[in-house]
Amino acid sequence: MTAAAGRLLAVSDLHVVHAENRRLVEEQIVPGSPRDWLLVAGDVSETVSEIEWALGLLRDRFERVVWTPGNHDLWTPKDDEVSLRGEARYRYLVEMCRSLGVLTPEDPYAVWEGEGGPVAVAPLFTHYDYSFRAPGLTKEQSLAAAHESGVVCTDEFLLHNDPYPDADSWCRARVAATAARLDAVDPSLPTVLVNHYPTVREPTDVLHYPQFAQWCGTTLTADWHVRYRAAAVVYGHLHIPRTTYYDGVRFDEVSIGYPRERRQRGLPRGVLRDVLRPHEDGA
Repeated sequence: MTAAAGRLLAVSDLHVVHAENRRLVEEQIVPGSPRDWLLVAGDVSETVSEIEWALGLLRDRFERVVWTPGNHDLWTPKDDEVSLRGEARYRYLVEMCRSLGVLTPEDPYAVWEGEGGPVAVAPLFTHYDYSFRAPGLTKEQSLAAAHESGVVCTDEFLLHNDPYPDADSWCRARVAATAARLDAVDPSLPTVLVNHYPTVREPTDVLHYPQFAQWCGTTLTADWHVRYRAAAVVYGHLHIPRTTYYDGVRFDEVSIGYPRERRQRGLPRGVLRDVLRPHEDGA
């Protein structure tokens, strides 16, 4: 099957708040075929207007765009015209995406019928619960150690969990609701799981600051790539683009990241990842 027949492409961590990233989205995130789909695994930007601009532009270019929220998308910055917090902000973004024709974790899972298909494309929003922490530490001890070291995710100040009392509670609710939806997928169909955070802990082992891992996912999803017949798992958040395999399942970290990071490492695979086409392992 040729590229003209369409490809299932993925990217994350666009961070268009940075002018250099905004230009990259304008100039480089383009389809190779009018039948290409684009999976956007979160962290489009930090204000609703910027998220809407970027997703609207991409929806105009690609046959279908699928989005799942990243932590930056769910921040409530003081300078954002939309002051909603937590679940209310997430639901607002879902309705905004629907108005653009962009699929979200709240919509029926689309089935990709092109190269590598058919597969059910499942955008997930599972949040995190601090369970990717150092062994032997409680959540409170792990957070205290992070604050003492100075490595603290900005989520602690800008991402609110309303109406839930904490991230753990919101995470448990999201995992339960998402698992119920995944359980209902036709068991004859493989899936492509799209989440902002890795669904297994192992990718965080290469973090330069291991304290940051506690803001990177939940152990509650550790078997989902097997349980839900994943042909591939797409994630971002770590800003370490690479391909790894767990239980024989391909995991693609597809983040663009910050301009300073790209100047250091470049984009060796280009901007977009073809998540169902075989390629060489590595970063």
